[in-house]
Amino acid sequence: MKAAFIEEHGTLDRLKVGNVEEPIIKSNEILINAKYGALNHIDLFIIKGWPGLNLSLPHVIGSDGSGIIKEVGKEVSLFDEGDRVVINPGLSCGKCFFCLSGKQNLCKHFSILGEHKWGTFAEYFKVPEINAIKVPEKLELNAAAAAPLTFLTAWRMLTTQANLKSEEFIFIHGAGGGVSSAAIQIAKFLGAIVITSTSNKEKMEQALKLGAEHVVNYVENPDFDKYIYTKITDKQGVDVVIDSVGQETFKTSIRLLKPGGRLVIPGATTGPISEIDLRQIFWKQLKIIGSTMSNQKEFREVMNLIFLGKLKPVIDKIYPLEKICEAEQRLSEHNQFGKILLKI
Repeated sequence: MKAAFIEEHGTLDRLKVGNVEEPIIKSNEILINAKYGALNHIDLFIIKGWPGLNLSLPHVIGSDGSGIIKEVGKEVSLFDEGDRVVINPGLSCGKCFFCLSGKQNLCKHFSILGEHKWGTFAEYFKVPEINAIKVPEKLELNAAAAAPLTFLTAWRMLTTQANLKSEEFIFIHGAGGGVSSAAIQIAKFLGAIVITSTSNKEKMEQALKLGAEHVVNYVENPDFDKYIYTKITDKQGVDVVIDSVGQETFKTSIRLLKPGGRLVIPGATTGPISEIDLRQIFWKQLKIIGSTMSNQKEFREVMNLIFLGKLKPVIDKIYPLEKICEAEQRLSEHNQFGKILLKI
């Protein structure tokens, strides 16, 4: 089958499109004929590699995907061949204390599809049946593929972790990213007052269309936190900050928060190391909360809202599988607004 894979770690030119063996499913798994895949920053991290990442090469990348079931394992009871499905890319053991408590993303064996196991950027990919959900006929498979990783991440961090309330101020860094564009919609759905940042006028307009009340240009106004504090929140600060940028924005995130505020960190795309003025933490009594992926319940909650049309995945651009290097380059340069897709 045709797939996008690496045979060694390095720069994007290590990414190849060619033939690999078709996956063989276990009794509890389904084999999916992929129609669309969606890019995520984890693709770039895996291509580059990191200390301790020991993959069996070649390795097929890709975490998000949608398609049509080609084959079901003998123990599968939820699906039939021909069903249209989309997947939850979070994999866990299903047997430990955390998994049995409904906290799959805390499992010590938790991983993301495409990370340690072959991913979705291939003609066929496999997942356990509990990681799939049927896609209603009214939803296109490209929109379905654009949703899971970003929306399940955003849903968990805003509801379970931040406990965002109606009328609270929330600031979301980098409106153009997949998680951020999902978070803007979810925060608006929850009744919060949404403030976000981005790098140009076009993206500012797109963020406003998604539901943001206030958008700042961090290129033209690098001290935007002062503007937000004085002009938008009347010198109160914001209740919640979502920061997946990491090193470049962490200090700004701390400054933006009001006393008792919550900082939620679902990623660190610009680097994981940052200095903290601990006095800011204890004097303002801040909460710093990590958030990774979601459990199965949260995944189904947010996907149901998408199926009902209450939330809508934002698609930036669709590339053919053969142009995956060009697609990943666009992602690495932060040129997108929303999700970049591959048509398989």
